[in-house]
Amino acid sequence: MGHKGYFMCCFLCVSALFAQKEVASDSLDTKYREDQFYFGITYNILLDTPEMVDSRGLTASVHFGFMRDLPINKRRNVSIAVGIGTSFNEYGNTLFIGEDAAQQSIFTSLDANDVTYDVNRFSTSSIEIPLEFRWRTSSAQIYKFWRFYTGIRLGYDYWYKSSFKQDGNTVIQTDIPEFNNMRLGATLSVGYNTVNFYGYYGITPFFDNATTTNGTPIDMRALKLGLLFFFL
Repeated sequence: MGHKGYFMCCFLCVSALFAQKEVASDSLDTKYREDQFYFGITYNILLDTPEMVDSRGLTASVHFGFMRDLPINKRRNVSIAVGIGTSFNEYGNTLFIGEDAAQQSIFTSLDANDVTYDVNRFSTSSIEIPLEFRWRTSSAQIYKFWRFYTGIRLGYDYWYKSSFKQDGNTVIQTDIPEFNNMRLGATLSVGYNTVNFYGYYGITPFFDNATTTNGTPIDMRALKLGLLFFFL
């Protein structure tokens, strides 16, 4: 299955997540928590790109994981939550990543050099630890509520690959010394019931001490916008 098919299958799976309901008053749990699994799909935007480098092609992420809810007030609608999750990310763009004969990294704009190509993307798989401050209109009886969750997400890219393809030529890079495996981002999710709008702003750039062939520093980072689905 190709990358597009994979993301489409993940998107279709969210139809199974809309099954939350109210709880009968005789079975209330006064110590309830909003421990939740989450599943998300985002469109990725590259920020702080060098001149003539843009997002292009498949640029999306799939996220899923589990959050442990720790209420901090009597009503239990304010809490801190910590979790564990993973994400799969595709960044279609016009920055070519290769290496020269001395195995030194090359970063150059495909648009600036008027290169014809079929695919140029950067892919990563990450382990993530989300930490959130949560406010919601929930109670022990009602599971359909408004929520406002904000926090940070610490991640580690345990796998990455740069792929470039054109007629008669394929370049795959899986060992880039300038690549920064650590990820730190600020997150926000706002919504009602199962469906929430989700945003992630990458604080750490993808590369350390990297420059293009014309000497421009590369400080690219990700902005992710999409939907996040919570379910028990």
